[in-house]
Amino acid sequence: MLASKQNFKVQLWITLLGLVLFAAKIAAYYLTSSLAILTDALESIVNVLAGVIGLYSLYIVTKPKDKEHPYGHGKAEFISAAAEGTLIIAAACLIIYQTIHNLLQKKPVESLDSGLLLVGITALINYVAGTLCITVGKKNKSMALQASGKHLQIDTYTTAAIIAALVIIKYTQWLWLDAATAFGVSLLVFYNGYSIIRKSLAGIMDEADLDLLAQLVTILNLHRRENWTDLHNLRVIKYGSTLHVDCHLTVPWYLTVHEAHREIDALESLIKKEFGDALELFVHTDGCRSFSCAICTKKDCPERLQPFQHKITWTLENIIRNERHGSVASGVNKAMADGKG
Repeated sequence: MLASKQNFKVQLWITLLGLVLFAAKIAAYYLTSSLAILTDALESIVNVLAGVIGLYSLYIVTKPKDKEHPYGHGKAEFISAAAEGTLIIAAACLIIYQTIHNLLQKKPVESLDSGLLLVGITALINYVAGTLCITVGKKNKSMALQASGKHLQIDTYTTAAIIAALVIIKYTQWLWLDAATAFGVSLLVFYNGYSIIRKSLAGIMDEADLDLLAQLVTILNLHRRENWTDLHNLRVIKYGSTLHVDCHLTVPWYLTVHEAHREIDALESLIKKEFGDALELFVHTDGCRSFSCAICTKKDCPERLQPFQHKITWTLENIIRNERHGSVASGVNKAMADGKG
């Protein structure tokens, strides 16, 4: 909950900052009549609207779980990110339209010194603000905040390209470069919007985060306990900054309920140490079976039916399957038998 409140405060400041920067870019456009600067200003409208949407979604996320939302309200972040992506694409289309319109009117570029100073300042502020958003967003696993930060940083890159183009125009009088830069920036803005929508829809549809799963598998392998005979059917679902982790953990069948629960507690502590407290772990425990002996690393097991033969290294492929690694153990036995033959 503290992370959600921090996300909300950062987004509030970003929204207010967006209003100030938008006003500065509009002023720069009126000074210069530059299509490229107008492009930057139009994108800033999206920054403001997206900031308001993100702010509302982060307010929703801070609400506690209730009867209607037993997993919390974290999905609101994905919806707000999708809305932001849509607005970004709309801005790109508006930029293209305005570029063509101004080209037909053939407006000259004026007062470049003052305009360059204004947009240069906004670019620097945007980059700092975007870095802050991404840093806090990653720390608190907030997609809405990360989307805002990414948008602000891309806004910085586009502004830098615009400044470079205007400097060239100042010394060469290549006026066509203004429109060409505006059009190129609009394509980058369009792609940025598509990327944000793609990522938000993946979150809404609970698409597997393979990078996150791979990171989790690495941690489990490094800190594996001997009573963790097998782990499978691993799934991670994101609800905003909260991660829901489901898995099946195979332990020695003769452990008491309390002993098995201690293994689950150890697993939970391990994952929370890496991913933070905004995590819910749901573990189904299985008792080991006879075929598990061949892959079980537990020493001095009083119930071992056959000797240890091969340690199964958990991988992204075998740990997400909804089946025990008994088939793998059987394959090892068969391979060893064939080798002896």
